[in-house]
Amino acid sequence: MMRLQFLNLSVNYLDGTIPPLPGNCSLEYFSLRTNNLKGVVPSNIVQCKNLRVINLNHNFLLGSISPELGFLQQLTILSLSANNLNGTIPATLGNLTNLYILDLYQNHFSGVIPASLGQLQFLQWIQVNDNLLSGKIPHSLFNISTMIRFDLSINHLEGSLPHSMCDAFQQVEKLVLYENQLRGQIPTSISNCSMLDTIDFSLNGFTGTIPSSIGTLQKLYFLQIGKNQLEAKTPREWNFVDALINCTFLQLLDLGYNQLQGIIPRSLANLSSLETLRLSGNLISGPIPSEFEKLMNLIQIEIKQTLLEGNIPVEIGYLQNLQNLDISNNKLFGKIPSNFGNLTRMSRLLLSDNAFEGRIPPSLSNMQFLEVMDISNNKFIGEIPKDIMNIHSLSYVLNLSHNYLNGSIPSEIGKLKNVAQIYLSYNNLSGQIPSSVDGCQLLQILHLEGNLLQGPIPSSLSNLKGLQELDLSSNNISGQVPLFLSEIGLTHLNISFNNFQGELPKEGVFKNATAIDVRGNPELCGEVPEIHLPKCISSSPASEHHSRSIKIILYCIAGGILCISLTICLFISYLWKRKSERIPHAIMTMISKYERVSYNDIFRATSGFSLENLIGSGTFGVVYKAVMSFRTVQTVAVKVLNLNQHGAFKSFLSECEALRNARHRNLIKILSVCSSIDHHGNDFKALVFEFMPNGSLETWLHPNSYMNQLARCLSLIQRVNIAINIAMALEYLHDHKPMPIIHCDLKPSNVLLDENMTAHVGDFGLARFLVQPDTTPARSITNTHGIKGSIGYIPPEYGMGGQASPQGDVYSYGILLLEMFTALSPTDERFRDGLSLPKYVEMAFPDQFMDILDINLSSTDHAIEDFLDCLLSVIRCGLLCCRELAKERIGMNDVIKELNLARAKLVRYQIFEHDLSK
Repeated sequence: MMRLQFLNLSVNYLDGTIPPLPGNCSLEYFSLRTNNLKGVVPSNIVQCKNLRVINLNHNFLLGSISPELGFLQQLTILSLSANNLNGTIPATLGNLTNLYILDLYQNHFSGVIPASLGQLQFLQWIQVNDNLLSGKIPHSLFNISTMIRFDLSINHLEGSLPHSMCDAFQQVEKLVLYENQLRGQIPTSISNCSMLDTIDFSLNGFTGTIPSSIGTLQKLYFLQIGKNQLEAKTPREWNFVDALINCTFLQLLDLGYNQLQGIIPRSLANLSSLETLRLSGNLISGPIPSEFEKLMNLIQIEIKQTLLEGNIPVEIGYLQNLQNLDISNNKLFGKIPSNFGNLTRMSRLLLSDNAFEGRIPPSLSNMQFLEVMDISNNKFIGEIPKDIMNIHSLSYVLNLSHNYLNGSIPSEIGKLKNVAQIYLSYNNLSGQIPSSVDGCQLLQILHLEGNLLQGPIPSSLSNLKGLQELDLSSNNISGQVPLFLSEIGLTHLNISFNNFQGELPKEGVFKNATAIDVRGNPELCGEVPEIHLPKCISSSPASEHHSRSIKIILYCIAGGILCISLTICLFISYLWKRKSERIPHAIMTMISKYERVSYNDIFRATSGFSLENLIGSGTFGVVYKAVMSFRTVQTVAVKVLNLNQHGAFKSFLSECEALRNARHRNLIKILSVCSSIDHHGNDFKALVFEFMPNGSLETWLHPNSYMNQLARCLSLIQRVNIAINIAMALEYLHDHKPMPIIHCDLKPSNVLLDENMTAHVGDFGLARFLVQPDTTPARSITNTHGIKGSIGYIPPEYGMGGQASPQGDVYSYGILLLEMFTALSPTDERFRDGLSLPKYVEMAFPDQFMDILDINLSSTDHAIEDFLDCLLSVIRCGLLCCRELAKERIGMNDVIKELNLARAKLVRYQIFEHDLSK
């Protein structure tokens, strides 16, 4: 050990404390990063005089930095970030004259930054961000000419920046000082930092004007100086915008929440590489410049909470890359340009709190990536366009409240399967609440108050199991308050000022008087004292006798009809039994249940099984796209079994048996079954399913693995929604009566996505029933032994001969969940020598999870820090599903609860800023 020079035990499962190092050791490289180590850094590490690298980041280390570390003269890298270290930064670190990386971020260091660090003349990288440091930034640090990355953000630093800041700081590329308490002006000498590509001074107290000298920084691509007190009162003080034309790589310009005044300079449109523009929270006025049409690379425009006025320029509709438009809380008016339908990449459209008028353009339905739509507090008129309900991507908010909309709520509202919050309140909407609203499967908040709605609360609302907040106040809704409102998990309910009658339920949300409002319903009664309703009067004996008489008559009539129906059914059943004695029970049931199709029907519908219609293949068959007539002509998917493949017929029987016994909105829907012979007299078996236009989850997670696939990616909210859909399907299967169903082959290629991006679990060819001892032989076919599933998704116990169980599906689901958020297949070549996808994720969880996140997620517009809670909850859930021991895995009920909570966090963060502005 004394001769050991290189020790790297990074990214393992090491826990406990770091043992003392041997005296006079020869170590030069010492790395234990990304483990679960606790305790303190060994004090005798200072005896290893040859140490060049100490890397202990991303652990749970405690204590302080020993001043004696300053005696390790050979040290070039000191990385202790992402631990729980505290105390001060020792001044003796200034003796490490060979140091070029000092990495201490995400700890609890306090006190001042030692001026002695200015002696480190080879220092290239200093990261002490996200600590509790205070005092002024030592001027000596700005004399280090080798500095490249300078990050002191998220501390309590104060004072001003020296006027000569960049005289020696000429190699610095990233200057990050956000979220401190810095004051004074931005030095004009910043132009001497000619290599700068990133400036982030946001969330400080900088004053004065923005120096035009910033425009000489030709490599600048990120300029974030929002949330300060910077000024621009005259056109001359806006000259810095003209100077920025020289910054030909500038992609992000954030000037929001300062004290900028006047109109937006038209020269801003000359920043041709700009992707993000933020001007919110200033005193700017006048119109939105029509010259913005030149900014063809713009992805985000945020100019909310200003004094903008006038119409939205039609030229905005030409910005084909625009994904986020937030111009809420201004004085804008006029109509939404009709060409807004051309903004097909739009994700967030926020136009609220203005004076827009006219009708809502149906062309907005072309925004098929839209996740948030808020046009509330305007003057829109007319009916809600039915086309809006075809925006299947709406996942967070649809807010049309506080307008002058009339007509009924479109029944097509049920197509918004993924939306979390709907606000249609304070309009002039009439008619009844459509029963189709239960199609909004992930709805959490529904506000319909302040309209002219009438009729009862539809019973279909009972299907909205995730509904938390329901406001129907100030309408003309009548009837009894349904009992199911006490059963679906509501936390807030407002039904005040309607025409409800009868007894109020006692359980659930009704037990909490502060969570409900039932005022203004004079015919309501109840037994909960805190609600202050009159007690209910029981029915008289005479009326009860009359009611019983009517019920007896109705039962007699119904019984007679039932007897006649049974006689007819038994006769038909007898005829079918004689005709189909040799057909297996499961197939026979399917044939009788669905509209029959022949081999010729399928042959014609697939154009003779042409390659053009081939859309997939698997172990036991191939899948074709076809057009067939089932009540209406529709596109379908036909799975043709390869009966020459061993196990194909058993797979066919398993799928028939499972699908005839299961029906759920997140399971693939079967339309028909064909058991016939082909043109050559061979047995032919096929299943006809509804067609899923968005293909399998596999093609979305791994598009590069499929020929002729367009590059595409799933957003964070889409992934969470799909995860919930799959979990709900498995919960249904595992709780299925009379026998639970085990899927046994859950993987991305067996999850299909419809036009709404709602997930449907399919391919039940390996499905098992948890059979009872007296199960008939015909059903024992679904309980065969052997390894069940696909490599990478098979739980460990199956490989050791274990029986199929719900916990096995839970393991496969956990693998799938991790794959969805890392885009790493469990069969990736990196997973060998005992390393698996769950272990790989667990090693990075939680501190380094962002490093292994799917790159398509980490590069989205969302502020990933804001969504970290959601991501960590989802991944924690995935890891709990992937436990080695089946008994330690959580059940699907708990999975759904956890994912719904994670989704709620995601929705809350997504609309947090917007809610604040309101």
